[in-house]
Amino acid sequence: MNCTKCKIKAVIKLPRHNAAFCKDCFNGFVHDQVAKAIKSQKMFSKDNRILVAVSGGKDSLALWDILLKMGYKADALYVNLGIGGYSKPSHIKVVRFAETVAAAHGATLHVHTVELDEGAGIRELAMLVHRPTCSTCGTIKRYQFNRAAIEHKYDVMATGHNLDDEAARLLGNVLRWQEEYLDKQAPSLPASVEGFAKKVKPLYRLTERELAAYAVLNRIDYIVEECPMAKGARTLLYKEVLNRLETESPGTKQAFYWGFLDKQSKPEASPTTMAEKDQAALHPCSACGQPTTVEICSYCKLMARAGSAKS
Repeated sequence: MNCTKCKIKAVIKLPRHNAAFCKDCFNGFVHDQVAKAIKSQKMFSKDNRILVAVSGGKDSLALWDILLKMGYKADALYVNLGIGGYSKPSHIKVVRFAETVAAAHGATLHVHTVELDEGAGIRELAMLVHRPTCSTCGTIKRYQFNRAAIEHKYDVMATGHNLDDEAARLLGNVLRWQEEYLDKQAPSLPASVEGFAKKVKPLYRLTERELAAYAVLNRIDYIVEECPMAKGARTLLYKEVLNRLETESPGTKQAFYWGFLDKQSKPEASPTTMAEKDQAALHPCSACGQPTTVEICSYCKLMARAGSAKS
């Protein structure tokens, strides 16, 4: 198997593109896909300051690596969730990458430790407020990512969601016809109101397998294990179903998600923009000031319930 582009020996085959690449050409392909995502969705420019949400996994560290190599001003935020046997090794991977790769580009790593700032780890907090751990985790991470982006004056916040993630999320939302979530599935969500950071997903054109290959070929040391709290999540089932379809018909995930984005971008499909909806519905939380649709945001409610449970 030879590289489609330069004809030397290939290291990876991409059935959905009917192509194979050597290491250098594959890196070029990955960077091109990210560049197309940034341009087509008008995510950011070389003048913007970007905050990358990193977890220690392949996708987020690959994203940080790619943006730095493409010449963007990209710092990162790591949220230590306090999950025994998982958070410590993932934190080590992030710090190691920051010290060996990101620092050479002048990039900075910010760290938020849940046990210190919220008073307990994710598991303990979830038990205190009687909510699923993943729900509690999502509430805290969304809040802290947005807070850090606003407080440190970043122009945009980037996450490592890939094509597999977005296709699985879309399948789940379509199965339940969750229109509110479908409206917010674009790879670029604007900073529609003050206190709400712009959020982008530059990896939406790349699959999980492609990003794993990029990480291995570029010697990015990442945590391989999935978060133990994700066991049994419906998203994993949706990914399994889509993987089976992809095996039988390469390009299924791409056609599914990109087709959704194409229809979503048509004016007649969305006469009222997401920004206009946000401006009409969002206002400052009476407790912390961050945007919310109710009087007190979900993060402040969660922390109030945790505080009451402790006392």
